[in-house]
Amino acid sequence: MDSSSDGAALAVMLVGGLFYLAFIIFFMFCWWRIFSKAGFSGAMSLLFLIPFVNIGVFIYFAFAKWPALENRISPTTFD
Repeated sequence: MDSSSDGAALAVMLVGGLFYLAFIIFFMFCWWRIFSKAGFSGAMSLLFLIPFVNIGVFIYFAFAKWPALENRISPTTFD
């Protein structure tokens, strides 16, 4: 390979890496907001960065009682 193709490959990898980093940051921000709205600490979203732990956190989040909904009155309850 010549030096011009090496430079082009490096530029493509750099742009791809920056795009991937922006993608990860965006989804971490979204998960942070979701955890916060559910009543959990938004910092729990950082656990999604750890392989295999992220699956456990996702399952816990899906089946746990959400603190934000504990004191909510059910629409079918009439007092």
